[in-house]
Amino acid sequence: MLTPESRRRDFSTLEGRAYLNTAAEGVPPPAVGEALAQYFRDKQLGMDGRVPHAAQWEAARALTAEFFGLTAAEIGICSCSSEAYNLAALALQLQPGDEVVCTDLDFPASSTPWLQPACPATLRLWKHRAGALRVEDLIPLLNPRTRLVNVSLVSFYNGFTVALPPIVEAVRKHSPALLGVDVTQALGRIPLDLRGADLIVSSTHKWILASHGGGLVGVPKDRAKEWTAPAGGWFNLEDAFGPGSFEAVKSKPGAASFMVGMPNYPALYAVRAGLEYLRGVGVANIDAHARPLVRHCLAELRKLPVEVLTPDEPDHIAGILAFKHPKAAEINARLHAGNVHVMNPAGRLRVAVHGYNTHDDIERLLRELKAALAVV
Repeated sequence: MLTPESRRRDFSTLEGRAYLNTAAEGVPPPAVGEALAQYFRDKQLGMDGRVPHAAQWEAARALTAEFFGLTAAEIGICSCSSEAYNLAALALQLQPGDEVVCTDLDFPASSTPWLQPACPATLRLWKHRAGALRVEDLIPLLNPRTRLVNVSLVSFYNGFTVALPPIVEAVRKHSPALLGVDVTQALGRIPLDLRGADLIVSSTHKWILASHGGGLVGVPKDRAKEWTAPAGGWFNLEDAFGPGSFEAVKSKPGAASFMVGMPNYPALYAVRAGLEYLRGVGVANIDAHARPLVRHCLAELRKLPVEVLTPDEPDHIAGILAFKHPKAAEINARLHAGNVHVMNPAGRLRVAVHGYNTHDDIERLLRELKAALAVV
């Protein structure tokens, strides 16, 4: 568990500021910097450095599997969540008449592959009501032509957190679709139970406190056939250098097919270190510490002259809160000038609360926000 002492030690750059923007960029602990420095030392070995590189790759996969509830063999690591979803689109090999369901609370990485002119499928939108996604609104979108339903476990936009079991039940009952789950805004912040998910995707530079350059992919072994991406490359192929390599290729099955080229080893070192750090602290402990801060912040935001976008539903809130104001950009500038860091783009202000945040951070946000609202 993080203590005041370990917060000061591991997140010294947060002294003097209320950093509430982890949903955009996490602040890494020293262990991640040490891992990146170790990558440099290993890289200086030249080809011999590939031995420790491979060990880090295996460790990152094993840790990711632990957090996803899978095995290391069911984990692939590519460069980012956008790459993961584009490779997923290749794997599905959609045909005219096929349908994909996404939500209007999803990040573009998981929805835009299905909107490209080259995609023959039709995108059907699961729309929120007052910031919340209701399973009864999903069911009418499902039919025998539905090939994929994708949902963010925690919405990047307003923080709404779905309950996965009812979605799994609806998808299985009303369609033959696969279920993809983007856990970017959940991994490292709340405990995960991803049973029933057929594809799991996450970026690496937010709540797990690692670096850019990683896309974590989980594919349960019984779904490996459906999620085998027919992409060119070499790391993803069964035999890229054999005697028949210029005649035909065969992708490795499942998650391994998402690793199309040389692994991004610097990111893997950082992922390994970030996940090890979080495992040591305990994600359940992080959630237990941060959840009351989120509830307090939401309650106080509702007293202010702003349009709160996050539904007041305790079971559907993780680490993100969002609100609108006609002068959001000016408010954000004033908050930043007061050393309060939140997110402004996408038409709203977004607050993200992680384990290194404190009650003082929330009070500073509220104080500076009230001051800004008084003058804008």
